[in-house]
Amino acid sequence: MKAPFRLFAALALVALALPARAALFDDDEARKRIEATNQRLVQIQRELSDRIAALESQLKSQGLVELFTQVEQLKADAARLRGQIEVLTYEQEQQQKRQRDLYVDLDTRLRKLEGGAGATSGNTPEAPPAAAPPPPVAVAPASTDEQRVYDAALDKFKAGSYTAAIAGFNTFLKTYPKSPLAASAQYWIGNAQYAQKDFRGAIATQRALVSTYPDNPKVPDAMLNIATAQLDLGDGAGSRRTLEDLLAKYPKSEAAAKAKQRLGAR
Repeated sequence: MKAPFRLFAALALVALALPARAALFDDDEARKRIEATNQRLVQIQRELSDRIAALESQLKSQGLVELFTQVEQLKADAARLRGQIEVLTYEQEQQQKRQRDLYVDLDTRLRKLEGGAGATSGNTPEAPPAAAPPPPVAVAPASTDEQRVYDAALDKFKAGSYTAAIAGFNTFLKTYPKSPLAASAQYWIGNAQYAQKDFRGAIATQRALVSTYPDNPKVPDAMLNIATAQLDLGDGAGSRRTLEDLLAKYPKSEAAAKAKQRLGAR
């Protein structure tokens, strides 16, 4: 009985060991497969990361190239604009110089008409030549002082120092309100204001000249300047009315000829 029992027990142990060994084999195989899958996932993830990084690098490179192109274009535009500004600045300076020279030339010619004739006699060059001037002793010092102050202010205008010119001419008007050069001083104040782009101030000053010195030879030019300032302010209708008024009142003046040209060009 003992031998068969031992054989039976051995067979039973073998039978019990086979499933356990099979289960152990199955666990190892599954673990290997899981590890292989994990490795594949890691590899795929690494490949995806590399591809994403490459795409990002490419996008960044393209963006930098585009940005660089835009910067270079902006530099070229800035250089072109600087050149245009330099040309315009030069032309403006030349125009201002020509304008000042024209004003000074006009002032010289008009002062020949105004000299010694009084504040309201600018349009009467036909005055009797035999009329005796005031006694030199009475008027010579005042005339010299007036001319000195006036010329000093005019020099400021010629130099482009418009603020100083305005101050100088205002001092002249306060000191010599009855001077034959008072209308001219008022005229230059208006021109200096215009040069400073104070168009409203220039209009008010020139209108004061027209109303205060209606017979002065500078009135037509003052009206022409008013029309110019009105146009700069966008008041085209007002500018036209001023030009038409100038033509009607002073048809033979040089300013009227310019007014006619402007009206014909519109």
